[in-house]
Amino acid sequence: MGHAPSSRTPCASRSGARRLLPWLRWGTVVGLLSLLGLDLAFPPQLPEARDLSTLVVAADGTPLRAFADAQGVWRHPATRDSVSPLYLQALLAYEDRWFDRHPGVNPVSLVRAGWQWARGGGIVSGGSTLTMQVARILDRGPGGSTRSLAGKSRQILRALQLEAHLSKDAILALYLERAPFGGTIEGVEAASWAYLGKPATRLSHAEAALLAVLPQAPSRLRPDRHPETAQAARDKVLERMAVLGTWTRAQVDDARIETVVARRLRPPMTAPLLAQRLRSAHPRQPRIVSTLDADLQRTLEARVASYFSGLPERTSAALLVVDNATLEARAYVGSLDLADRARLGHVDMVRAWRSPGSTLKPFLYGMALDDGLIHSESLLVDAPQSFGGYRPGNFDAAFNGPVPAATALRLSLNVPAVDLLDRVGPARFAARLDHAGIGLRFPRGASPNLALILGGTGARLEDLVGAHAALHRDGIAGRVRYTAQDPVLDRRLLSPGAAWIVREILESNPRPGEREGMFDAGRRPRVSWKTGTSYGFRDAWAIGGTRRHTVGVWVGRPDGTPLPGQYGALTALPLLFEVVDSLPSARGDAVAVPMPAQVSRREVCWPLGTAADAQAPALCRRRFDAWVLDGAIPPTFAERGARAWSAGIERFEVDTDTGLRLSASCRAAHTARSASVARWPALAAPWLPASTRRAAQLPPLAPDCVPDGREAVAELRIDGLEDGATLARPPGSTRGIRVSLRALGTEAPVEWLLDGRRIAGTRGANAFVHVFETPGTYRLTALADTGAWASIRVRVLPPG
Repeated sequence: MGHAPSSRTPCASRSGARRLLPWLRWGTVVGLLSLLGLDLAFPPQLPEARDLSTLVVAADGTPLRAFADAQGVWRHPATRDSVSPLYLQALLAYEDRWFDRHPGVNPVSLVRAGWQWARGGGIVSGGSTLTMQVARILDRGPGGSTRSLAGKSRQILRALQLEAHLSKDAILALYLERAPFGGTIEGVEAASWAYLGKPATRLSHAEAALLAVLPQAPSRLRPDRHPETAQAARDKVLERMAVLGTWTRAQVDDARIETVVARRLRPPMTAPLLAQRLRSAHPRQPRIVSTLDADLQRTLEARVASYFSGLPERTSAALLVVDNATLEARAYVGSLDLADRARLGHVDMVRAWRSPGSTLKPFLYGMALDDGLIHSESLLVDAPQSFGGYRPGNFDAAFNGPVPAATALRLSLNVPAVDLLDRVGPARFAARLDHAGIGLRFPRGASPNLALILGGTGARLEDLVGAHAALHRDGIAGRVRYTAQDPVLDRRLLSPGAAWIVREILESNPRPGEREGMFDAGRRPRVSWKTGTSYGFRDAWAIGGTRRHTVGVWVGRPDGTPLPGQYGALTALPLLFEVVDSLPSARGDAVAVPMPAQVSRREVCWPLGTAADAQAPALCRRRFDAWVLDGAIPPTFAERGARAWSAGIERFEVDTDTGLRLSASCRAAHTARSASVARWPALAAPWLPASTRRAAQLPPLAPDCVPDGREAVAELRIDGLEDGATLARPPGSTRGIRVSLRALGTEAPVEWLLDGRRIAGTRGANAFVHVFETPGTYRLTALADTGAWASIRVRVLPPG
């Protein structure tokens, strides 16, 4: 049988399609315009970068400190490339395998979800894509429950909007940053650190599966509260990965062995004060990469906390370690404990203004070298002196007499340093430091004065460290850098030769209690170190450097109250060496840096201070090997004031037969010959051996000669005790022995020393009372500003 012909011919069908085509076109246009209108009227609420919390990380990406956003949410930046590939595999396989292909919704999933809804009257599987989940996270507007039909419809529309506005990577980044993980934790990076204590780049298979499933029920699956439930959900993901073939069965079986462990949620809190400082400097930056070494920072924080656990209450400390090559900070401890209110732990002492004590002295000696004022062994006098009414003393109140410049720097003697600053000029010295990055702070209206070299000013630890690094950077100081983007601000502080000499001087100072050759000292890094203590024991400092690093340590009370008995060498220096020994080292750190071309080694002699080969052997009383800069060998400083004796060569004529000195009035009556002696600074005389003093004296004048005004300074006489006196207490007395003393023979100020330590100051013949408390033999010296002096020995007997 044949078939009946169709009532509609192909021509008629085509004609009908042509009639429908305009309606389809206009319908599509209207639909698109409607969607565009809706998109313009109800744009997606895309977050801004500042909505993120701030994460400060170390140079290797390890979080140092996390700052919650304005709502108290912990949320850190994340992208497809910043998380583990294992996590992405688990997330996409479990949540949305077609994420990179669908337009925001998965039609197959939607049909399945619609069928389940139609049959059961409710949504069962949901059919949500990752884009829809991002839409749910971002959309805070009205719309009912996200599991209702209206809620799902809203998500679908928002998902289509997101796909139209953003790339797939941008949508995925929003999920990685904002997926809920329980409590105030959002995003995989924050969750990885909170629950696993590691970055999201280093997840295992088991950890990746756990973090992939947590956003499904963040409160119910929190591993810190419900580890067993979390582990069961994780294993479900692992099984799905094996079924899909994303991971091998062996990988999944191994992953199941790992247990989910409940751990205390604790945001990272390393280098908290630097992190706070960087966040303030970069308020809109969600992720700030510092220059710190995470492992070194944690090690030194623990070391500092342990080291200072026994210090007095309210004591704090600061520590800064920088890389000499780049001046990038590698460790930063701003206080002992951020949360300790008694210690004012919130105060960052790395950048607090404090008295620098003696930490500026190396720069003064370096500048004096550059000015040609001294060489390394120049004769300086550590004795009581007055500088326009300013009378500095040493930390231990003792004086050392004539000392080489290198020794004066190593021992941090105050009088030689003030003497040098007086010759360099305090205003010029302060200006040079300011240009190099050490801004000094003086009281309002005050100008730089001689006290600044002993700590009579304000400075910051970070500036001091940046300046001390110049000793290892050919004299170039600079500003410490805390991020790789910080500008490089370098300034010349010293010449390469002066920096080398000062570093050699400080490196040759052995560690306290250590001699050369002890405890493998020759294999330890060479350390140029300097301590400082401010007036009243308010600040204790230790700053030192090796070839690769410079370290600064400050100890004190942030409120400025004293810490009696705590000073740089006792409190800060041991920690400095502990830190130095903890730093990464190389073989070359224990080897001396080669001498630059502008530095040479020359033999010099005292008291003249000039080259030994440039004067007669008889004028060289002591010989030294000195580092000299640019060949300059300056002589010993002339003394200040109207003293009769000044260091230098005294030339005169003597009678050939008697050796008596001749003056111009009697020269014709004698057979004369030329003679000379090398004179020592008058203030050095009490510390010189008797033979050295005699060799520096002029011979007596011949009887028939008129005085020529070149006689020696008249000696003082101590009144109140005789040389060699023995002092005893009255029977039954336990009190000290009181003695009234005065210096006769001068109207000038007189300093009184007992075994080299200052005990009093008088003027002219004014008396003072001294109490001898302890039995023993003492040397009592009276030293006038004119250079006149007297010294006696006294013996004090024990109580009878």
